[in-house]
Amino acid sequence: MFQKDKILDDVARVAGGAAGIFSDLGRSAKSDIRARVEEIADRLDLVPRDEFERLETMLAQSRAEQEELKKRVEFLESQIGNRK
Repeated sequence: MFQKDKILDDVARVAGGAAGIFSDLGRSAKSDIRARVEEIADRLDLVPRDEFERLETMLAQSRAEQEELKKRVEFLESQIGNRK
């Protein structure tokens, strides 16, 4: 009985060690993949999401301002046309 328990303990210890190794490998692989993706993103000169969203907001504001100015110009042109 003692020998059987010792074998089971050894198997459990080996399995636990293997699980730890696989866990470390998973973390290492994840870290390596993240580093490679960041390296590729840097080479491609990609824009970070927050900067893109900020520029998108600025563009929307500029478009709204342009539409307002266009309406004002059309109104002023119509006023000049009425005077002639």
